[in-house]
Amino acid sequence: MFKPCPPLDPDLRPPLLRVPEGACDCHFHIFGPAMRYPYADQRGYTPPDAPVEAYRRVMAALGLQRCVIVQPSVYGTDNACTLDAMARLGPGCRGIAVIDETVGEEALADMNRAGIRGVRFNVLHTGGVGLGAMRAVAERIAPLGWHIQFLLDGRGLAELAEEISRLPVPVVIDHMGHAPAEVGISHPGNQALLALLGEGRCWVKLSAAYRLSRRAPGYEDAAPLARAMIEAAPERVVWGSDWPHPAIEGPMPNDGDLLDLLGAWTDDATARHRILVDNPAALYGFP
Repeated sequence: MFKPCPPLDPDLRPPLLRVPEGACDCHFHIFGPAMRYPYADQRGYTPPDAPVEAYRRVMAALGLQRCVIVQPSVYGTDNACTLDAMARLGPGCRGIAVIDETVGEEALADMNRAGIRGVRFNVLHTGGVGLGAMRAVAERIAPLGWHIQFLLDGRGLAELAEEISRLPVPVVIDHMGHAPAEVGISHPGNQALLALLGEGRCWVKLSAAYRLSRRAPGYEDAAPLARAMIEAAPERVVWGSDWPHPAIEGPMPNDGDLLDLLGAWTDDATARHRILVDNPAALYGFP
Protein backbone atom coordinates (compact mmCIF):
# COMPACT_ATOMS: atom_id res chain seq x y z
CA MET A 1 0.00 0.00 0.00
CA PHE A 2 1.60 3.26 -1.11
CA LYS A 3 1.08 6.32 1.04
CA PRO A 4 -1.35 8.69 -0.73
CA CYS A 5 -0.56 12.40 -0.92
CA PRO A 6 -3.01 15.17 0.03
CA PRO A 7 -4.72 17.10 -2.79
CA LEU A 8 -3.37 20.38 -4.15
CA ASP A 9 -4.38 23.70 -2.61
CA PRO A 10 -6.71 25.25 -5.23
CA ASP A 11 -6.32 28.75 -3.73
CA LEU A 12 -3.52 30.33 -5.76
CA ARG A 13 -3.00 33.48 -3.69
CA PRO A 14 -0.52 35.91 -5.25
CA PRO A 15 2.43 36.69 -2.98
CA LEU A 16 2.80 40.06 -1.33
CA LEU A 17 6.43 40.03 -2.46
CA ARG A 18 6.94 41.59 -5.88
CA VAL A 19 9.37 39.44 -7.82
CA PRO A 20 11.80 40.80 -10.42
CA GLU A 21 11.61 40.05 -14.13
CA GLY A 22 13.16 36.67 -14.88
CA ALA A 23 12.36 35.18 -11.46
CA CYS A 24 12.77 31.41 -11.29
CA ASP A 25 11.22 28.56 -9.33
CA CYS A 26 14.20 26.22 -8.97
CA HIS A 27 12.35 23.19 -7.61
CA PHE A 28 9.02 21.70 -8.64
CA HIS A 29 7.68 18.36 -9.91
CA ILE A 30 5.24 17.21 -12.56
CA PHE A 31 3.18 14.07 -11.89
CA GLY A 32 1.17 12.27 -14.52
CA PRO A 33 -1.27 11.95 -15.93
CA ALA A 34 -0.72 8.56 -14.32
CA MET A 35 -2.50 6.76 -17.17
CA ARG A 36 0.21 8.02 -19.54
CA TYR A 37 3.16 8.07 -17.14
CA PRO A 38 2.57 5.28 -14.59
CA TYR A 39 4.50 5.33 -11.33
CA ALA A 40 7.23 2.86 -10.47
CA ASP A 41 6.26 -0.22 -8.47
CA GLN A 42 9.01 0.65 -5.99
CA ARG A 43 7.97 4.02 -4.59
CA GLY A 44 7.30 5.61 -1.24
CA TYR A 45 4.12 7.54 -2.01
CA THR A 46 1.39 7.98 -4.62
CA PRO A 47 0.77 11.58 -5.71
CA PRO A 48 -2.32 12.98 -7.38
CA ASP A 49 -1.90 14.15 -10.95
CA ALA A 50 -0.07 17.49 -11.04
CA PRO A 51 0.15 18.33 -14.77
CA VAL A 52 1.89 21.06 -16.69
CA GLU A 53 -1.34 23.06 -17.06
CA ALA A 54 -1.74 23.27 -13.28
CA TYR A 55 1.86 24.37 -12.82
CA ARG A 56 1.49 27.11 -15.43
CA ARG A 57 -1.24 28.59 -13.23
CA VAL A 58 1.18 28.54 -10.29
CA MET A 59 3.81 30.39 -12.31
CA ALA A 60 1.26 33.01 -13.38
CA ALA A 61 0.01 33.53 -9.82
CA LEU A 62 3.54 33.94 -8.45
CA GLY A 63 4.79 36.11 -11.32
CA LEU A 64 7.55 33.71 -12.43
CA GLN A 65 9.06 33.42 -15.91
CA ARG A 66 11.56 30.56 -15.42
CA CYS A 67 11.43 27.18 -13.74
CA VAL A 68 13.44 24.04 -12.98
CA ILE A 69 11.59 20.72 -12.93
CA VAL A 70 13.04 17.99 -10.70
CA GLN A 71 12.51 14.32 -11.51
CA PRO A 72 10.56 12.79 -8.57
CA SER A 73 11.40 9.46 -6.97
CA VAL A 74 8.10 7.86 -8.02
CA TYR A 75 9.40 7.60 -11.60
CA GLY A 76 12.76 6.10 -10.73
CA THR A 77 15.16 6.55 -13.65
CA ASP A 78 12.38 6.85 -16.23
CA ASN A 79 12.61 10.57 -17.06
CA ALA A 80 9.93 10.56 -19.78
CA CYS A 81 7.36 12.60 -17.84
CA THR A 82 9.95 15.19 -16.83
CA LEU A 83 11.33 15.53 -20.36
CA ASP A 84 7.84 15.87 -21.85
CA ALA A 85 6.99 18.61 -19.33
CA MET A 86 10.20 20.46 -20.12
CA ALA A 87 9.40 20.45 -23.82
CA ARG A 88 5.91 21.78 -23.14
CA LEU A 89 7.12 24.51 -20.78
CA GLY A 90 9.63 25.72 -23.35
CA PRO A 91 13.00 27.50 -23.24
CA GLY A 92 12.35 29.02 -19.83
CA CYS A 93 12.49 25.55 -18.27
CA ARG A 94 15.47 23.46 -17.19
CA GLY A 95 15.46 20.01 -15.60
CA ILE A 96 17.12 17.71 -13.08
CA ALA A 97 17.08 14.03 -14.05
CA VAL A 98 17.55 10.76 -12.16
CA ILE A 99 20.05 8.38 -13.72
CA ASP A 100 22.44 5.66 -12.63
CA GLU A 101 25.91 4.77 -13.83
CA THR A 102 24.55 2.56 -16.65
CA VAL A 103 23.07 5.46 -18.65
CA GLY A 104 24.30 5.62 -22.25
CA GLU A 105 26.18 8.48 -23.89
CA GLU A 106 23.42 9.05 -26.43
CA ALA A 107 20.80 9.33 -23.68
CA LEU A 108 22.99 11.86 -21.83
CA ALA A 109 23.44 13.91 -24.99
CA ASP A 110 19.68 13.88 -25.66
CA MET A 111 18.93 15.02 -22.11
CA ASN A 112 21.52 17.76 -22.33
CA ARG A 113 19.94 19.10 -25.53
CA ALA A 114 16.52 18.99 -23.83
CA GLY A 115 17.76 21.23 -21.01
CA ILE A 116 18.71 18.78 -18.26
CA ARG A 117 21.42 20.41 -16.15
CA GLY A 118 21.85 18.06 -13.21
CA VAL A 119 21.18 14.71 -11.58
CA ARG A 120 19.37 14.09 -8.32
CA PHE A 121 20.25 11.60 -5.61
CA ASN A 122 17.23 11.08 -3.36
CA VAL A 123 18.00 8.95 -0.31
CA LEU A 124 14.82 9.81 1.60
CA HIS A 125 12.19 8.17 -0.64
CA THR A 126 11.97 4.75 -2.22
CA GLY A 127 12.77 4.91 -5.92
CA GLY A 128 15.79 7.19 -5.75
CA VAL A 129 19.30 6.20 -6.78
CA GLY A 130 21.57 5.51 -3.80
CA LEU A 131 24.72 7.39 -2.84
CA GLY A 132 26.89 4.43 -3.80
CA ALA A 133 26.59 5.51 -7.44
CA MET A 134 27.39 9.19 -6.95
CA ARG A 135 31.10 9.06 -7.83
CA ALA A 136 30.51 7.08 -11.04
CA VAL A 137 27.59 9.30 -12.06
CA ALA A 138 29.57 12.45 -11.27
CA GLU A 139 32.36 11.32 -13.60
CA ARG A 140 29.82 10.62 -16.37
CA ILE A 141 28.17 14.05 -16.15
CA ALA A 142 31.23 16.22 -15.48
CA PRO A 143 32.00 16.74 -19.23
CA LEU A 144 28.48 18.14 -19.69
CA GLY A 145 28.89 20.76 -16.97
CA TRP A 146 26.02 19.31 -14.95
CA HIS A 147 25.76 19.21 -11.16
CA ILE A 148 24.58 16.68 -8.58
CA GLN A 149 21.63 17.52 -6.35
CA PHE A 150 21.12 15.74 -3.02
CA LEU A 151 17.94 15.11 -1.06
CA LEU A 152 19.08 13.69 2.26
CA ASP A 153 18.67 14.03 6.01
CA GLY A 154 20.94 16.92 6.86
CA ARG A 155 21.61 15.56 10.32
CA GLY A 156 24.05 13.15 8.66
CA LEU A 157 25.72 15.71 6.41
CA ALA A 158 28.80 16.13 8.59
CA GLU A 159 29.79 12.53 7.81
CA LEU A 160 29.26 13.04 4.06
CA ALA A 161 30.67 16.55 3.66
CA GLU A 162 34.24 15.57 2.80
CA GLU A 163 33.16 13.01 0.20
CA ILE A 164 30.69 15.44 -1.34
CA SER A 165 33.30 18.20 -1.51
CA ARG A 166 35.64 15.93 -3.51
CA LEU A 167 33.15 15.27 -6.32
CA PRO A 168 34.27 16.55 -9.74
CA VAL A 169 31.01 18.47 -10.28
CA PRO A 170 29.12 21.26 -8.48
CA VAL A 171 26.79 20.14 -5.68
CA VAL A 172 23.31 21.41 -4.78
CA ILE A 173 21.60 20.56 -1.47
CA ASP A 174 17.80 20.35 -1.47
CA HIS A 175 15.44 21.95 1.01
CA MET A 176 17.97 23.78 3.21
CA GLY A 177 19.49 20.43 4.14
CA HIS A 178 16.22 18.86 5.28
CA ALA A 179 17.21 18.65 8.95
CA PRO A 180 14.38 19.33 11.44
CA ALA A 181 14.37 22.99 12.42
CA GLU A 182 14.26 22.03 16.08
CA VAL A 183 17.87 20.78 16.00
CA GLY A 184 19.06 24.35 15.41
CA ILE A 185 21.91 25.95 13.51
CA SER A 186 24.48 24.56 15.94
CA HIS A 187 23.77 20.96 14.90
CA PRO A 188 26.87 19.40 13.24
CA GLY A 189 24.92 18.71 10.05
CA ASN A 190 23.80 22.33 9.69
CA GLN A 191 27.29 23.56 10.56
CA ALA A 192 28.75 21.29 7.87
CA LEU A 193 26.26 22.61 5.33
CA LEU A 194 27.01 26.23 6.18
CA ALA A 195 30.72 25.49 5.91
CA LEU A 196 30.35 23.87 2.48
CA LEU A 197 28.25 26.83 1.36
CA GLY A 198 30.58 29.46 2.73
CA GLU A 199 33.65 27.77 1.22
CA GLY A 200 32.06 27.74 -2.23
CA ARG A 201 31.71 23.95 -2.36
CA CYS A 202 27.94 23.77 -2.76
CA TRP A 203 24.71 25.55 -3.55
CA VAL A 204 21.55 25.37 -1.41
CA LYS A 205 17.87 25.51 -2.28
CA LEU A 206 15.80 27.74 -0.01
CA SER A 207 12.77 25.52 -0.40
CA ALA A 208 10.26 23.42 1.53
CA ALA A 209 10.52 25.11 4.92
CA TYR A 210 7.43 23.07 5.79
CA ARG A 211 9.55 19.92 5.65
CA LEU A 212 11.77 21.32 8.40
CA SER A 213 9.11 23.01 10.55
CA ARG A 214 5.53 22.40 11.70
CA ARG A 215 4.91 26.07 12.49
CA ALA A 216 2.78 26.99 9.48
CA PRO A 217 2.48 29.34 7.71
CA GLY A 218 5.57 31.34 8.77
CA TYR A 219 7.82 28.42 9.80
CA GLU A 220 9.64 30.81 12.12
CA ASP A 221 11.93 28.13 13.57
CA ALA A 222 13.38 27.49 10.07
CA ALA A 223 14.06 31.19 9.48
CA PRO A 224 17.42 31.42 11.36
CA LEU A 225 18.91 28.70 9.14
CA ALA A 226 17.58 30.32 5.96
CA ARG A 227 19.01 33.68 6.99
CA ALA A 228 22.36 32.12 7.87
CA MET A 229 22.54 30.52 4.42
CA ILE A 230 21.80 33.80 2.67
CA GLU A 231 24.44 35.53 4.78
CA ALA A 232 27.02 32.80 4.14
CA ALA A 233 26.75 32.87 0.35
CA PRO A 234 24.04 35.04 -1.24
CA GLU A 235 25.50 34.15 -4.64
CA ARG A 236 24.94 30.39 -4.18
CA VAL A 237 21.38 30.08 -2.87
CA VAL A 238 18.24 29.72 -4.99
CA TRP A 239 14.53 29.57 -4.20
CA GLY A 240 12.09 26.76 -5.00
CA SER A 241 8.40 26.14 -4.37
CA ASP A 242 8.58 22.31 -4.15
CA TRP A 243 5.14 22.31 -5.84
CA PRO A 244 2.95 20.21 -5.65
CA HIS A 245 4.38 19.41 -2.21
CA PRO A 246 4.31 15.59 -2.30
CA ALA A 247 4.65 13.27 0.68
CA ILE A 248 4.18 15.87 3.41
CA GLU A 249 2.72 15.76 6.89
CA GLY A 250 0.37 18.49 8.07
CA PRO A 251 -1.53 21.15 6.13
CA MET A 252 -0.92 21.78 2.44
CA PRO A 253 1.13 25.01 2.09
CA ASN A 254 0.06 27.84 -0.17
CA ASP A 255 2.61 28.78 -2.83
CA GLY A 256 2.09 32.52 -2.44
CA ASP A 257 2.89 32.19 1.26
CA LEU A 258 6.02 30.18 0.44
CA LEU A 259 7.35 32.87 -1.88
CA ASP A 260 6.62 35.50 0.75
CA LEU A 261 8.97 33.64 3.11
CA LEU A 262 11.87 34.91 1.04
CA GLY A 263 10.83 38.45 1.92
CA ALA A 264 10.79 37.47 5.60
CA TRP A 265 14.26 35.92 5.35
CA THR A 266 15.93 38.93 3.72
CA ASP A 267 14.84 42.52 3.21
CA ASP A 268 17.76 43.12 0.83
CA ALA A 269 16.32 43.60 -2.65
CA THR A 270 19.72 42.96 -4.23
CA ALA A 271 20.01 39.61 -2.43
CA ARG A 272 16.49 38.64 -3.50
CA HIS A 273 17.32 39.49 -7.12
CA ARG A 274 20.35 37.23 -6.89
CA ILE A 275 18.34 34.40 -5.37
CA LEU A 276 15.46 34.62 -7.83
CA VAL A 277 17.21 35.68 -11.06
CA ASP A 278 21.01 35.83 -11.15
CA ASN A 279 21.86 32.64 -9.25
CA PRO A 280 19.44 30.42 -11.21
CA ALA A 281 20.82 31.86 -14.44
CA ALA A 282 24.35 30.90 -13.39
CA LEU A 283 23.46 27.45 -12.03
CA TYR A 284 21.08 26.30 -14.78
CA GLY A 285 22.41 28.19 -17.79
CA PHE A 286 19.52 30.56 -18.45
CA PRO A 287 20.45 33.37 -20.86
